[in-house]
Amino acid sequence: MSEVKHLISPLDMSTDEIASLLKLAGDIKKDPKKYSKVCDGMKLATLFYEPSTRTRLSFETAMINLGGNVIGFSDAANSSVAKGETIADTIRVINYFADIIAMRHPKEGAAYVAAQNSNIPVINAGDGGHQHPTQTLTDLNTIFSEKGTLSGLRIAFCGDLKFGRTVHSLIEALVRYPRNSFILVSPPELRVPDYIREDVLKANGCKFTELTKLEDAIPDADILYMTRVQKERFFSEEEYIRMKDFYILNKEKMALASPEMLVLHPLPRVNEIAVEVDEDPRAVYFKQVQYGVYARMALIMTLLGLSL
Repeated sequence: MSEVKHLISPLDMSTDEIASLLKLAGDIKKDPKKYSKVCDGMKLATLFYEPSTRTRLSFETAMINLGGNVIGFSDAANSSVAKGETIADTIRVINYFADIIAMRHPKEGAAYVAAQNSNIPVINAGDGGHQHPTQTLTDLNTIFSEKGTLSGLRIAFCGDLKFGRTVHSLIEALVRYPRNSFILVSPPELRVPDYIREDVLKANGCKFTELTKLEDAIPDADILYMTRVQKERFFSEEEYIRMKDFYILNKEKMALASPEMLVLHPLPRVNEIAVEVDEDPRAVYFKQVQYGVYARMALIMTLLGLSL
């Protein structure tokens, strides 16, 4: 089992391995038909113990695009979990049905338990508020495809930086590339956790600035990564009302940005990006979804050791 390659954390892959994966994803984007039979006869098991639309369908699309098949469940209530079966036993059974597993679970560490009991690759498709490595690969693929580099960038993160797992994972990934700096925009209540500030940013010698107003960050950013501010995180309605309009990206704020700045968002959005921004060529959050399919196709091939 120890020789099987899994993806539980974004840091499970070295920067060289990520570079190879992004190169493969780029080639898939250029000529997807070339890869349409590479997983012929193989099966992906999607084990989704909590609701998901975007991630689950992205994995299923990726496997189908590679010529493979998909089995699994999208609701734990429709599986033997409802009868009390453990993750370990479910995984041992699925090993006889599939060639690779993508699993989402509400409990942190569930994907690690799955990997420990699997002799086929396990991909963590999100475990609680802990990790979401394929969203990070999606983000890296989007940035690399649109910018041509993952180094020397000024990345602004805006919104809920305290609880947002996509933010934490992407910061941890981007600090491994040289000359990146970070602008962290949030209300005081939703600042990045101390471990990101101390053990990730400062420990890697990265420059970073913490701001409360979005318009102060936009002029200097190469990438603006938007997330939603959740009303339930505030101590009072008054405080939420005072802060919420700071974090709505509209045409007026976009006018402050450079012509080359890109806007990313892990989706779903609520009201933090005005619909009027969707037509701006710098808004790439829907293209991000397609980049996610290419990244997952490349990941499936990589973990299965497949090539043309």
